[in-house]
Amino acid sequence: MNTTSKILRVSALGAVMAGFVLAASPAHADRIEKHFLVQNKPKITVRNSSGRIQVKSWSRNEVLVAWTNASGKAVVETEQAGNRVEVATRPIENGDSADDNKTDFEITVPAESELNVRTDSGNVTVDSVHGDMTFDTVGGNLQLSDVNGYMVVKTIDGSLICTRCSGKLEANSISGNVQMVQPALDSVRVQTSSGNILFDGSFLSRGIYIMKNFSGTIEVHFSSSDSFDVNAASLKGDVINQASFKPDTHGSPRPASKWGHSLLGTMNDGHAKVELTSFSGTIKILKRD
Repeated sequence: MNTTSKILRVSALGAVMAGFVLAASPAHADRIEKHFLVQNKPKITVRNSSGRIQVKSWSRNEVLVAWTNASGKAVVETEQAGNRVEVATRPIENGDSADDNKTDFEITVPAESELNVRTDSGNVTVDSVHGDMTFDTVGGNLQLSDVNGYMVVKTIDGSLICTRCSGKLEANSISGNVQMVQPALDSVRVQTSSGNILFDGSFLSRGIYIMKNFSGTIEVHFSSSDSFDVNAASLKGDVINQASFKPDTHGSPRPASKWGHSLLGTMNDGHAKVELTSFSGTIKILKRD
């Protein structure tokens, strides 16, 4: 075989292999986008069994939904009705695994939007959205940053990190941890069974902060300028306190609990209300650096 024939044969083989690679690459792994024109303050609902969900805001009156599904074994259905946009995934066949159904979403919404998100195993991040939000997860972790609104979170073993969140927060978890970092929340109701709870921020003057768990640590950080009443009690755990409280000056006098460890007192004028309750966990009231 002469040199020219060898070159032609190698080139042909290379072309065949290249075609094979292209044919084997799943076209369904490509990013798919859909655009929805909306008015101000739309409501966006997302239902996804497995996969990452990322939500961020922009200044347009438009919702952009983009997704990828590597396996091609899930169908994404979208619907718009007026100012409501719904997104949902479903398997093509019953019995498909979570990996088959895994679909990753990138969703961009107007800054003032209402969100309703439900997922089983995918993590959720939301950045700079100002509106009421509800989240329902099984094992997915949730990260909220620079959000404002009435936030309701329900999860089994997923964690919640809320950074610079403002408004109201209600969170319930079985074993997930809850962290509130630099919050501007005036209402907090957080409950978890075996997870840890952290509140590292200022207590607003009109705020009500209720944090409960069965085991694990409840840790709140305060500054010398904070003004709040505190009622902390752990039946079988410890209460560690670095604050200088005076006797509670509000409401009817209440005797100290005869069971476990408890703390009742007022800091400064006692404007905010702080209740910390645990069965066997440790409660820490620590001075912020």
